[in-house]
Amino acid sequence: MDLYEYQARDLFEAHGVPVLAGIVAQTPEEAKAAAEKIGGVTVVKAQVKVGGRGKAGGVKVAKTADEAFEHAKAILGMDIKGHTVHQVMIAQGADIAEEYYFSVLLDRSNRTYLAMCSVEGGMEIEQLAEERPEALAKVPVSALTGIDAATADKIVAEANFPEELRGKVAEVLVKLWDVFEKEDATLVEVNPLVKTGAGEIVALDGKVTLDDNAEFRQEGHGALVDERSEDPLEAKAKANDLNYVKLDGEVGIIGNGAGLVMSTLDVVAYAGENHGGVKPANFLDIGGGASAEVMANGLDVILNDAQVKSVFVNVFGGITACDAVANGVVQALEILGDKATKPLVVRLDGNNVDEGRRILREANHPLVTQATSMDEGADKAAELANASAQK
Repeated sequence: MDLYEYQARDLFEAHGVPVLAGIVAQTPEEAKAAAEKIGGVTVVKAQVKVGGRGKAGGVKVAKTADEAFEHAKAILGMDIKGHTVHQVMIAQGADIAEEYYFSVLLDRSNRTYLAMCSVEGGMEIEQLAEERPEALAKVPVSALTGIDAATADKIVAEANFPEELRGKVAEVLVKLWDVFEKEDATLVEVNPLVKTGAGEIVALDGKVTLDDNAEFRQEGHGALVDERSEDPLEAKAKANDLNYVKLDGEVGIIGNGAGLVMSTLDVVAYAGENHGGVKPANFLDIGGGASAEVMANGLDVILNDAQVKSVFVNVFGGITACDAVANGVVQALEILGDKATKPLVVRLDGNNVDEGRRILREANHPLVTQATSMDEGADKAAELANASAQK
């Protein structure tokens, strides 16, 4: 789960990371009151989970509370890259002398954590990494020791911080690791981390991504969810414990196992090139338990996506045999009844495949077409989706 900037700021503060005052507001009146409470120059910042707010006009400096009111009035309701602004953060103005960059994240390829740091902050980190890679220090972080004092010292040294600042910056990095570890985050990023005119180090703009798999031990994280920004289909899938991600396509995908589903996405995308350019509409992994209820829940989510024109069910029977999957499909269609209106292509292989195919054949549901291979199934699903889209 990605957090809003104000939520990241509040987590930083809770773990002792130096931040400036910030108050979230959902109306211009609340923004004005927040600016009056903070006092002095403030910054009105759109709260959306996407970059490019400044360029879109979602970040404005306010010299007075009345200006904060007017800026909030203009920003609230704004569309920034498809995200509607429902709230703004009124942030204390900063006396910025220098801007730096810091992040810690999962390094999956090396099975460890990675800290990235630069004395050139404020710009897009991707741009810096491409144009001046030597200016971005990359330091592996042990899962056993984390960013302790020694590791923090190594990071600031490799990032070429001035000697007189290294102690102060290193102290902040240790606290940012505390956020990463204790909040079960997969990303903690500060851009910019600034030195103020008074020489203090402050986390000015934070980005935090939390690991949803750690929800069971992070009771407070549930309160951070903003249902207004959640995709309704993804929320529905999550409520049914389905591993689902919505994509921008026309062929719904159901498979068992992340690897198989990823392969199915590729094959459908390739087949779609011959059928009007249709693409996969989602990632949906039902795992090993393809029961009627699980299949019905998966189909219910996919069929409620208005973009979906056909569905490709691609299952390799292993622990869950193909006959159980076939029964799940048949019973799911019975459960959904009139809500099932889009054609399904079903490809079964593996354990008890002959029995599974027999069950589907004898059920003879008008929406179901069987395929004997993944390529055949993907091609048929793409063909049906294209034909439906042309109507």
